[in-house]
Amino acid sequence: MVALLPKWVGASIDMDMKLIYVVEDHDVIRDGVVQYLEISGYKAKGMGTLAETRKAISEKLPDLIIQDVMLPDGDGFMFIKDLKVSYPALPVIFMTARTDESDRILGFELGADDYISKPFSPKELVLRVGALFRRIDNVSPAHEQYLRFQDGPNVLAIDFAQHRLTINDNEIGLTAAEWRIVTFLAENEGNLISRARILDECFDYSFESYERVVDTHIKNIRAKLKPGSWIETVRGYGYRFSVKGSPAES
Repeated sequence: MVALLPKWVGASIDMDMKLIYVVEDHDVIRDGVVQYLEISGYKAKGMGTLAETRKAISEKLPDLIIQDVMLPDGDGFMFIKDLKVSYPALPVIFMTARTDESDRILGFELGADDYISKPFSPKELVLRVGALFRRIDNVSPAHEQYLRFQDGPNVLAIDFAQHRLTINDNEIGLTAAEWRIVTFLAENEGNLISRARILDECFDYSFESYERVVDTHIKNIRAKLKPGSWIETVRGYGYRFSVKGSPAES
């Protein structure tokens, strides 16, 4: 159960006013999460139904949706699946009482950036939100501005400044998590990267024992990065970004 929060929670936070929609039909949980987020330096709005959420999105797209799964007017999983068609990069955190591993995996297959089970600590949720925004907003000085790889006739290009990935000049819509994984693997082209390291580098924390989360994201990424074979599986260990002719000549 979400309780009222102490005033110290957001004392050290310094950030832009990110807009977050909290979609939850339980009034106490929704209001508690909204209050935690606002005191932590975010602008948060609560909705109790999917209809309210659709209306809010039509008026203003948020920086993040914290989405319950079981709502009175529909399934949150299916709502996000449909929403991702129009807004593939929109960050999503599922917040739900459904704790089965299959539900977690489904959430990530639908493009979620994180998944937190009820009951949860509001402080942990705020920390996860902060970690997610840091990953999205961070542009490392070590990044090349542009990477280009070739696999036979197919060319994959990553433009960090524009936050765009293209294959044969066709832009690929990636979720925030997929972008982090692809760019991390590409920057380490040719190196074998373990699932544990992908979790650590791309998510800032471990999803307990859920290394399958990485496999789920890779499956989704591969479905999008066609044509071409860009990511190699090393069974029992992890993945390698490896293509025959990379890096391509500019």
